Amino acid sequence: METMYNAFWDHLKEQLSSTPPDFTCALELLEKVKGILLSLLLPRQNRLKNEIEEALDTDLLKQEAEHGALDVPHLSNYILNLMTLLCAPVRDEEVQKLENITDPVHLLKGIFHVLGLMKMDMVNYTIRSLRPYLQEHSIEYERAKFQELLNKQPNLLDYTTKWLTKAATDLTTPPPRSSDPPSSSSMASSPPNWEANSLEPPSPTMVLYQGYLNLLLWDPENEEFPETLLMDRNRLQEIESRLNQLTILASVLLVARSFSGNVLFSSPKFVDKLKCITKALTEEFNSRPEEVMLSVSEQVSQEIHQGLKDKGLTALNSDNAASLRGQLQNIAKKDNCVRTIIDQRIRLFLKCSLIRGMQESLLDFPGGLILIEGELAELGWKFVNLMHHNQQVFGPHYAEILKNIIPPAQTQETEV
Repeated sequence: METMYNAFWDHLKEQLSSTPPDFTCALELLEKVKGILLSLLLPRQNRLKNEIEEALDTDLLKQEAEHGALDVPHLSNYILNLMTLLCAPVRDEEVQKLENITDPVHLLKGIFHVLGLMKMDMVNYTIRSLRPYLQEHSIEYERAKFQELLNKQPNLLDYTTKWLTKAATDLTTPPPRSSDPPSSSSMASSPPNWEANSLEPPSPTMVLYQGYLNLLLWDPENEEFPETLLMDRNRLQEIESRLNQLTILASVLLVARSFSGNVLFSSPKFVDKLKCITKALTEEFNSRPEEVMLSVSEQVSQEIHQGLKDKGLTALNSDNAASLRGQLQNIAKKDNCVRTIIDQRIRLFLKCSLIRGMQESLLDFPGGLILIEGELAELGWKFVNLMHHNQQVFGPHYAEILKNIIPPAQTQETEV
């Protein structure tokens, strides 16, 4: 493609340099430029549209070319003036640079390139302008369709009610002493007794967010998935899978750093290499964790040994190397302390992202996760955007359900 692109400009140069000049390619190019300029106009810019149609009239330009009177430099300057008028401020400097080009072919090539950028600017602007409208109508459409189903099946929110009831209970029940994460299969069927526990009831929003977080611990065999989230189930499973991958990755990096310190881990190049190795080796972690972590331990140990050696530092002695491999292999165990802590911190980050927003949460990154900041931010955006859209669509239904779970007199919130 690039070869054909360059060949076109070489051919244009040959045509314009011939005697008499051949304007065939130049006319084709001016026709395309005219089309792009017209596409950049707003509907109300009729006067400018007529001006462009007249100045770059195809039939007129062909007649001028046939008589050898086509003034390419003059037309290029006219186009540049239009580009200055139409371009976004971010393109001002690039348009100004074109004004210093004297070679007609190089100038046309530069004009065509910058016009392509301006066209993308217009596309992005249009998308940004339409996004609120599209989102609003998407929310209304999804809500209306669900209401139609609810009218036909009054019990359609039964699983959603059980899911929110369990979330409310989770917020006021001490975590189990067992190291295993709580299962979503033990869904509560009755509202928690706040008075008996002498506890302040949580806000409806906090209950909803706890419910969203519980979806990332969902037992795949539990068929009582909330009805309001069935359309998002596959995406939530992908987010959960990615969360588990990042837990293993961060655990490996944290253990490795504890044996080599900041000497190696202050180098982004070394960290990226270790990430790539770990990601590649842990692709089949779920099916054979012990075997995978054995491979990871050997490879990571070797990379640290070589990294210290390259910096002229003392390599790990045999005892430390064995300890490093052993700690990395232990990550295969579900109750591994490093893995458990990392998992808890990632989930805490996601919870904070729901409550405080992604921008603020990224400013206060949890300890031990800084090495996967980019990956975790990407995961956070996906989760938060998905859940906030669900909240906008089904908020009225959630509010009604939570009125029966949380005593209305004890909460100030009326919406979720």
